[in-house]
Amino acid sequence: MKDEITGMKAHFVLIHGISGGGWCWYKIKCLMENSGYKVSCIDLKCSGIDPSDPNGILSFDDYNKPLMDFMSSLPENDQVILVGHSAGGLSVTAATHKFAKKISLAVYVAATMLQQGYMTPQDLTDGVPDLSDFGDAYDVEFGLGKDQPPTSAMVKKNLQRKIIYHMSPNEDSTLAAMLLRPGPIQALLSAKFTKEDENVKHKVPRIYIRTTDDRVIKLEQQNAMIKRWPPSEVYVLESDHSPFFSTPFLLFGLLVKATTSLDN
Repeated sequence: MKDEITGMKAHFVLIHGISGGGWCWYKIKCLMENSGYKVSCIDLKCSGIDPSDPNGILSFDDYNKPLMDFMSSLPENDQVILVGHSAGGLSVTAATHKFAKKISLAVYVAATMLQQGYMTPQDLTDGVPDLSDFGDAYDVEFGLGKDQPPTSAMVKKNLQRKIIYHMSPNEDSTLAAMLLRPGPIQALLSAKFTKEDENVKHKVPRIYIRTTDDRVIKLEQQNAMIKRWPPSEVYVLESDHSPFFSTPFLLFGLLVKATTSLDN
């Protein structure tokens, strides 16, 4: 997709999942920029190089503030394509509720896609990873005290490759093990969005990219979210939970394909 006035290609804004950071998109960013696209990779609070302590991030609005600040800073006539991975899907949805006119397309990559966030038990079943097959999979911290729910969590280092990156190159899972940070799970679980105003005419089209060998957001969870809130298109990747590492060229191709849907 090109801007009809300037001839510029689309501007992609890439949003990582919990524990990740803008760094996880390095292959996709390189492929896109080499093809002439503009790319922005956001670090959410306590992620990437953001210095915040995850145990002090207790609300989703706080966690997601870097994306909302970025969207606010865009000129009124600018439009971007938002791409969210995993829990980054919650960030994408939150942005579409507040900045619909600045978003031409929302793409969910192996992502949590819930219209109103975590409002019901079914939302939790569909959108929260169930890693019970792997036993005690998380290292957790209790920033509010041991008698309170944990404030942050991260998949244990000895399980990260097996769960998140089992089809990815060893170099990438090694890099990730060095860069992953505990994620603010209380903040994520507090993600709830008000219902869209029925009078808002601008609806953001959505595309979902399913990952068939995903051990984090399992395929049945992805399918359930797609069924409950159907996107305009569904693409499929034979990938683990991290297609930006395991199948970067195919993911890049699907993201470029997604832009063509805007021209139809």
